[in-house]
Amino acid sequence: MLVAGRVAGLVSLLTIFITMMLGIRRAHTSLPTIRRIAGLEAIEEAVGRATEMGKPIFCTPGWSDITTSTAAPTFAALDIIYYAARLAARYDTEMIVAIAYPNVYPLTEQVVRQAYVMEGKADRYNPGTVVFTSPEQYAYTAACLGIIQREKVAATILVGHFASEAINFAEASAAVNAISISGTESTYQLPFFTAACDYTMIGEELMAAGAYISEDPMRLGAIRGQDYAKLLAFLWILTGAICSTAGFNWFEAILNF
Repeated sequence: MLVAGRVAGLVSLLTIFITMMLGIRRAHTSLPTIRRIAGLEAIEEAVGRATEMGKPIFCTPGWSDITTSTAAPTFAALDIIYYAARLAARYDTEMIVAIAYPNVYPLTEQVVRQAYVMEGKADRYNPGTVVFTSPEQYAYTAACLGIIQREKVAATILVGHFASEAINFAEASAAVNAISISGTESTYQLPFFTAACDYTMIGEELMAAGAYISEDPMRLGAIRGQDYAKLLAFLWILTGAICSTAGFNWFEAILNF
C-alpha cells in the first residue's frame, strides 16, 4: 500500500536508480568522457618535482573515519593516495601518509602497499610510510604540521574531509615552498583551500577522482547516470518554478501525491 505524500519521493528514487543503471550500461559500450580535473593531473607534476628535489611528498586522507557520514570523501581520498603512491613507487620517491583514525590506518597501509606491488616494487615498500597520529583534531594537526616542517616536503596532497585544520595545512605547505594539491567536500573549508593551495578539487571532483583515475566502466557509468538524474532534477525544478509563477496548482498536487 502506498502512503499518501510519499509517492513522488518513491518515483524520484526509482528515476535516479534507472538513470544510473542506464549510465552503467552505456559505459560498457562507450566510456563517457569526463572533463579533465586539474588537481589530479597535477599529482604527477608534484611527484616529479619531489623526485627532482630529492624530497618526500606528504599525503593525508583528512580528519575523518570510515564509520561516519564523512566515509565517502575518505574512500575517495584513498583512491587518490593509491594513485600518488603508484607514481612515488615508479619514480622511487619517498612518501609519507598521515592518518588520524585507527580504522583508516590498515586500509591506507594496504592501499599504499598494493600500489608498490602493482609497480613491481614490493620490496621497496617501507612500513613506516603510513604514520598513525591521533583522532584528536589538534594532535593530528600538530603531527602533520611537524612532518611537513621537519621533512621539508616538496609536495602535499590534502584530500578528504577537513575541519578548521585545513588552513593550517595549506599555510604549512606554503611555508616550506611545497606544491599543494587539495580536495574536500566540506563547503566550510573549500574557501581556504582554494585561496591557499596551488590546486583544489571541489566537491564532486573529489568524489569522481577514483573513477577518473581507474577508468572503470561501472564507476564512470554511475557518474554519467548521476548527471542524467541531475539534469532531470533541474528540468523538474524549472517546470515547478514556471508553474508556480503562472499560478498552476497541478504541479504542487503531483509533489504531494
